[in-house]
Amino acid sequence: MQEDNQIPPREQLDTTEAVAPDRPVLTTAGEPQHGQGLPQEAEESRSRFSGVARFALDLLETLALSLVLFLAINAVIARIRVESISMEPTLYPGEFIVVNKLAYHSGGYQRRDVIVFKSPNDPHQQYIKRVIGLPGEKVVISGGKVYINGNPLEEPYIMSPPAYNEKWDVPQDSLFVLGDNRNRSSDSHVWGMVPFTDIIGKALFIYWPFNRMGAIPGLPGS
Repeated sequence: MQEDNQIPPREQLDTTEAVAPDRPVLTTAGEPQHGQGLPQEAEESRSRFSGVARFALDLLETLALSLVLFLAINAVIARIRVESISMEPTLYPGEFIVVNKLAYHSGGYQRRDVIVFKSPNDPHQQYIKRVIGLPGEKVVISGGKVYINGNPLEEPYIMSPPAYNEKWDVPQDSLFVLGDNRNRSSDSHVWGMVPFTDIIGKALFIYWPFNRMGAIPGLPGS
């Protein structure tokens, strides 16, 4: 007689494990995962952190490059503000000029160059004047004219002829300089020569104000 509560054969039993849809699956490391990836919140957090890190790295690289460029430019170029009337009509107070600090690294001084150098009375101050006498030359000022080794110097850039008379011998390690505003300038006719060691660089051009922008008048070759 067949019994109603007979246990069915083993092969007919459903041995599949039931898994709740929202129940996380544990990985071998014991961390819950949905499927095979990280939880969506962790993915988004990691993406945000990666973006911030990239931005910070780019910013640091930009700042480092800017610093290197700033130091490199400052090693070669100086920006000077004209403070006095001694170089009028070539340069006026308030104008800004660019100075090449490496122009005389290997010498190459030329008459009519405009140079920036340390003040002979205060090394913390800077003067700007025009080169007139080169090493070994004899400079004579007489009758409103400048003579170099006996030859008169043509100077269309000066404010007015010098009203003084004197002569100088320029040493081998120095330059004789004058302001273009000859009678309103403290220069070599007052305090003597400019040693090479005090020279900061060669003035190249005016960059401010805009209506005066351009090469400095009276330079060699101009």
